[in-house]
Amino acid sequence: MADILCVYYSRTGKTRTTMEAVAKELEADLVEITDGVDRKGLGGFLRSGFDAVRKSTRYLEPFTTPRPVKDYDLVIVGTPVWAGRCSSIIREFLKKYGKDCRKVAYVITRQDEKNKQEQVYEQMDLYTVQPHLCAVSLKGGDVGEPFWRAEFVKEVRRILEKE
Repeated sequence: MADILCVYYSRTGKTRTTMEAVAKELEADLVEITDGVDRKGLGGFLRSGFDAVRKSTRYLEPFTTPRPVKDYDLVIVGTPVWAGRCSSIIREFLKKYGKDCRKVAYVITRQDEKNKQEQVYEQMDLYTVQPHLCAVSLKGGDVGEPFWRAEFVKEVRRILEKE
């Protein structure tokens, strides 16, 4: 399934671990993006939340993909949830490249136990040509995380097989 690009931002490493597993299962290209800002510790946590609430975007550090984003059949975007929104880094990626994504799917990682953050998908869809095909909201370290990640991978395969 090499026509898949997994692109993500991870502040703490939880989104990275999840996206690495998804990319491996789907044999997808994997790219981490960043804005180069130190977001570690309490100060980084507060800054990230503030950026999310303001819906700010920042300059992305240069990154490369094996081929242009528009050439992938599916782009899976991974982001942590900050203050009920996607990370400012992913928001900037979607603003710049969302129109190049023929099809998108989302993986969001969260800390909130009850709220699955479905509204984050709708926020991200504002920057893409068409709404996401599938998505998963995962709570890092939760006992059900491997199950729901596997279900997401199955859904991606099912969608791509229909084509």
